[in-house]
Amino acid sequence: MNDHIGICIIGAGRAGMIHARNFSHRVEGAYLAAIADPDEDAADAAAVELGTVKAFYDYRRILEDKDIHAVIVASPTRMHKTIVTDCAEAKKHIFCEKPMAMDVNECDLMIAACERNKVKLQIGFMRRYDPSFQRAKNLLDDGEIGALVQINSHTRGPSKPRPWMYDLKASSGTLAEVNSHDIDSVRWFSGSEIQKLFAVGGNYRNREIAKEYPDYYDSVIVNGLTQSGIQFSVNGAAYVLYGYDAGVELVGARGVLRVGRSNSDFVTGLTVDKGISATFITGWADLFKEAYLNEDTAFIRCIMDDKQPEPGGFDGRMAVGAVHAGNHSIKTGETVYA
Repeated sequence: MNDHIGICIIGAGRAGMIHARNFSHRVEGAYLAAIADPDEDAADAAAVELGTVKAFYDYRRILEDKDIHAVIVASPTRMHKTIVTDCAEAKKHIFCEKPMAMDVNECDLMIAACERNKVKLQIGFMRRYDPSFQRAKNLLDDGEIGALVQINSHTRGPSKPRPWMYDLKASSGTLAEVNSHDIDSVRWFSGSEIQKLFAVGGNYRNREIAKEYPDYYDSVIVNGLTQSGIQFSVNGAAYVLYGYDAGVELVGARGVLRVGRSNSDFVTGLTVDKGISATFITGWADLFKEAYLNEDTAFIRCIMDDKQPEPGGFDGRMAVGAVHAGNHSIKTGETVYA
């Protein structure tokens, strides 16, 4: 493999552009070679912003391009399986944003294609690369709070869902789009798989689409147990308006660790007129900016050093499985066993 790995970003949306800006000048050993998006305006605008990169309106045009050694897949979830398998067959290494796919069968096909063609597959659970999350993991593993008893993880996003997200057949719901990171955090911190879960969900903020999409939920709570006996709770919400809110609480036998912050900076005001005030974080891109760069850098190192990426395809598959178990529980009212 060349010392300089050519990257194509597939998907010029919010997540894709975060990766694009990283690879344009911040990731050692790699360079941004191209960007692909079926929205011609989006692809052209990204190419103009990023400088001398190729713009494609059909990702399949990159498959025979020898200047492109790896891809970042940041397209809508329903397209992941096709794009990843096509790129794997073209011998391109792959970083795939979460959720990995629409169901575990698609995940299995993606994993098999990458293994068959001996290409790397990394999944975009960037919280594993956030310095504060990594410090919490290290403290937990070092026994700082004793044996882990409970994990409480939450993510609440401010934005109104895009129209395709209302259809669970196209998005797999808020559990997939918002809470995949929380599910991965449960597995990562516990070092154990999910044994059983029970979930409830409801549409509280998007009532205007309730008749057309009766299964859609913008708020969800999942409670469950891992195979090692650790209790967990995942709390998610979309369109909360007040800001981007994410964090994890790790409760041990003799202590607790809390990771995550809501303030956009570390200044808190205290005045007669306003009382205590602080500026809230408005988006995940701001909160996890360093984590995105770290995971992009790790992906390139895995290619150059011929190491297995973390998190990999199996981690993505397990999160997708938990999402579908949660959706089944919401629909049926049943506890679901893995």
